[in-house]
Amino acid sequence: MDIKDLNKSQLILLAVLLSFVTSIATGITTVTLMQQAPASFTVPVNRVIKQTVEKIQQVEGKTTVQTVVIKEEDLVVDAIAKNQSAVFAVSKDGFDLNGGAIEIPAGRGFAVSSDGIIVADAKLVPDKEVYYLKNDSGKFKADFLFADKTGFSFLKIGSPLDEKNKIVFTVPALGDLSKMKIGQKVLVMGNNVSSSIFEGLNENKNIDLIAAKSDAGGLVLNLDGEALGIALSGDTISFASIDLIAEALKTLEATL
Repeated sequence: MDIKDLNKSQLILLAVLLSFVTSIATGITTVTLMQQAPASFTVPVNRVIKQTVEKIQQVEGKTTVQTVVIKEEDLVVDAIAKNQSAVFAVSKDGFDLNGGAIEIPAGRGFAVSSDGIIVADAKLVPDKEVYYLKNDSGKFKADFLFADKTGFSFLKIGSPLDEKNKIVFTVPALGDLSKMKIGQKVLVMGNNVSSSIFEGLNENKNIDLIAAKSDAGGLVLNLDGEALGIALSGDTISFASIDLIAEALKTLEATL
């Protein structure tokens, strides 16, 4: 049959068929090319896909496409939820003005090893004392391990103060500071949750953070919930990268 002999309805059906076949061919070609493409191309593409997701649903025999835009606030909530149990409140034994025994806050810390090693602020956790760590699973004694000259210390989770408590914690996935782009949001999980805009690395090759002094020892995250480093106390809140922490941890674990 010659195409000139087709009526209007048949022409429309033919056009729909050709469109369907073309879309399938395009999809197969795209997947093949994505598998062969270098990471420098696929990473930006995947980031775009992550922000806008198309959901295909079958409704009474019809295929519908629904575009869902992921809000930045949803990414913030997810990043915090992923690492809630990784963050600990740190405290230590001390004395009040009258010489009475009290417990003194010593900032925050977060897990860096499945063996129960916690990184904290070295100005607040400087050397061997009686320390405690607390998260949602309970309160635990902590053993001082090591203080790095960069400004952070390592503690190890010890026995619970209440025998009914069983330690539960997660270890954050490690982020890559070199992949951060100017304008991206940085989170600090300290005494409170604060955020900063990444403006590039400063003269010390670190991040400038906007956070309160009470956030010292806080976990610094990207919006994927990956650890970028730790917030450290001082005249202003400073920063030590997760790379420095990981390097010091390897040296420490070799001696344990």
